[in-house]
Amino acid sequence: MGQSSIDPISLTVGIGVGMVLMAAVRRFGPAQSSGHINQSVDKDKDKVATMCKLNDVEDILKDKPAAAYCRCWRSKTFPMCDGSHAAFNKATGDNTGPLVFKK
Repeated sequence: MGQSSIDPISLTVGIGVGMVLMAAVRRFGPAQSSGHINQSVDKDKDKVATMCKLNDVEDILKDKPAAAYCRCWRSKTFPMCDGSHAAFNKATGDNTGPLVFKK
């Protein structure tokens, strides 16, 4: 069996698509009570930029068939998805979901 690896270009494109979708939801999505999508993650920082090394994603995929990263900002395990988007989508009518990397 060959070693599983994620193409760096695919990773970059996936993260870029996630950021574009997040910006679209922020601009055109349902208004939040505070006007912020991020209600609780690293609020003491001016900007939240989560960096994940390709090796870290590959390490997760050694033990799991997929790695899901949060894009709704509600996950209690941010930056990993914990499924919180389901309640968020039901409450807001949105359709957000995680960025998923598979083997």
